Amino acid sequence: MFIGREKELRSLHHLYITEKFEFAVIYGRRRVGKTALINQFIGNKKAIYFTGVESNAKQNLENMSKSIMEYTSGIEADTTFSSFQTALEYVFTLAEKERLILVIDEYPYVARSSKSLASTLQMLIDKHKDTSKLMLILCGSSMSYMEDNVLAYKSPLYGRRTAQMKILSFHFEETCHYFRNMSDEDKALMYGVVGGTPQYLLQMSDQLSVEENIKRTFLDPVSFLFEEPTNLLKQEVREPAIYTAIITAIAAGATRISEISTKIGEDTSVCSTYIKSLIHLGIIQKESPYGEKNSRKSIYYIEDNMFRFWYRFVLGNNSAIARGAADLVYRRIKPHLSDYMGKVFEDICTQYLWKLLIDGRSPIEFTSLGRWWGTDPIQKAQTEIDIMGEQDKNTAVFGECKWTNEKVDQSVLELLIKRSHLFSYKNMHYYLFAKSGFTQGCIDKAAELGNVTLVSYIDIVNEYQ
Repeated sequence: MFIGREKELRSLHHLYITEKFEFAVIYGRRRVGKTALINQFIGNKKAIYFTGVESNAKQNLENMSKSIMEYTSGIEADTTFSSFQTALEYVFTLAEKERLILVIDEYPYVARSSKSLASTLQMLIDKHKDTSKLMLILCGSSMSYMEDNVLAYKSPLYGRRTAQMKILSFHFEETCHYFRNMSDEDKALMYGVVGGTPQYLLQMSDQLSVEENIKRTFLDPVSFLFEEPTNLLKQEVREPAIYTAIITAIAAGATRISEISTKIGEDTSVCSTYIKSLIHLGIIQKESPYGEKNSRKSIYYIEDNMFRFWYRFVLGNNSAIARGAADLVYRRIKPHLSDYMGKVFEDICTQYLWKLLIDGRSPIEFTSLGRWWGTDPIQKAQTEIDIMGEQDKNTAVFGECKWTNEKVDQSVLELLIKRSHLFSYKNMHYYLFAKSGFTQGCIDKAAELGNVTLVSYIDIVNEYQ
């Protein structure tokens, strides 16, 4: 099942129809759907598809040669080119008279096995780019390698690409299409549990309840997701134990660098280095109060929902799960799901506001959105705002998100307005987001004020039908 990626497919199509040399770089973390995207794109087009392996240059050259010969003869041949240069030169020759796509998937594996490959590609691109009809696609899961050794200024390939795509996880809108047969509430819960990574979404069934899905995919020792976070870290980093300790600490509520450091027993400088890698992998995110860059109040949170769920609910129950106690573990998880969904709902609401802006339906043309927290000088207490965004120095939007079974009442709106007055904007618009709708008092107050928009969760889901 292939869902989404319309924008990426359009971009690749526009490159393809130019009939001139094109060089696209596609990268993103594992499981995000890069290979599926490329396969969907090449379809029935003339293409040579080669996937690098974590081996030596000889093995990768043999595999590339097989892919090339299979394309030219239609059969798997044992012929091996003498070098990557002769193999690639041959492909460029094939593309002199007709459009041809060459895909090198998991390029970092090949490049690491042959240190001269990047320079060879540079030389051949410079030699053939004005006469070739080749569309070259380099794809990789090691984001640091692709950014540092393909896209960066120091790379031999710098300046040769004609397009680059960083493939990200799906937003809530796309994930809804995976779960068409689920209830509206369960769609949000599934997004909260596995996020928008296609490979994880495919593990779930919209024919089963949330409980059944969680038991089958997280609470079963033989399932794909039971050990996925630890397996992924082993593939991406050299010292997975320290990374695991950091993520576990954050999942347990240690959000500041000093707290994380204390929790795992490492210096803050050591923690910072490892956290930077986790940020690069898209697992951890650094967050500062809106409008306060490089703030001392910065915190860290788990950005990937699957990792967040796993470290919150699965890791600590590993022993019980290994003994087949899925029912017991789920009973432990269930009471905490609503609280867990609070941050997930904030994320869903933020995505909704961006959609309104892009569609030209937002009353405030904000430039960014974020969460704010700080001290209320009057109350002399800590306070926070779920969502805020600035259009200019005079105009801003503020939002509050409530994932509860009770209807949101007027007091929630009044509190949001009160908190917004900590800022000096003249023009303000307010959004209240509610899982279960609003009381009549809240509806009447919003109508009276005129600068308030009430959005029920069902309104968001209906946008994505």
